[in-house]
Amino acid sequence: MQIAPLPWLERTFSFGLPTQLAPNFLERLRGTPARLEEILTSVGDAVTHRPESDKWSIQEHVGHLLDVESLWAKRFEEFKNAMETLTAAEMTGRRTWQADYNAVPLEKIIGEFRAARQGVVRFLELMPAACFERKALHPRLNTMISPVDLMYFAAEHDDHHLVQIARLMRV
Repeated sequence: MQIAPLPWLERTFSFGLPTQLAPNFLERLRGTPARLEEILTSVGDAVTHRPESDKWSIQEHVGHLLDVESLWAKRFEEFKNAMETLTAAEMTGRRTWQADYNAVPLEKIIGEFRAARQGVVRFLELMPAACFERKALHPRLNTMISPVDLMYFAAEHDDHHLVQIARLMRV
């Protein structure tokens, strides 16, 4: 496709999604590790480690998905605990840059991501239905969101990085 993707920080989102969409977003979240593995089957290190000037390599994008998983987990727990404001994201990508993911086997990063994501999915499966009606302030977007909105936001973030990975594979 010749259309350049919109940068993540330029994205806008429509929140206030119905609670009944939670199962749909749960399946998107559950499926990301498998989609990631499918995209990356039979890709060599030369491709996954190839940096794009000051941008992340494919492997670093995968590492970033792993890094952000702890933020999603924390935020969903904050909904369960009826917090008024969600934890802010660290927006510089410092954790991903410092992790040196190009020196870590890709299978290890994907495996850790899969395990972390399974934990988030399991947490959401067990979260009481009443918690899905709660709202909390998303600090960067400065808007009130529900757990369903956050599920959508996390799934869109996953897709953003899957698109970046697919694009880098074609470079």
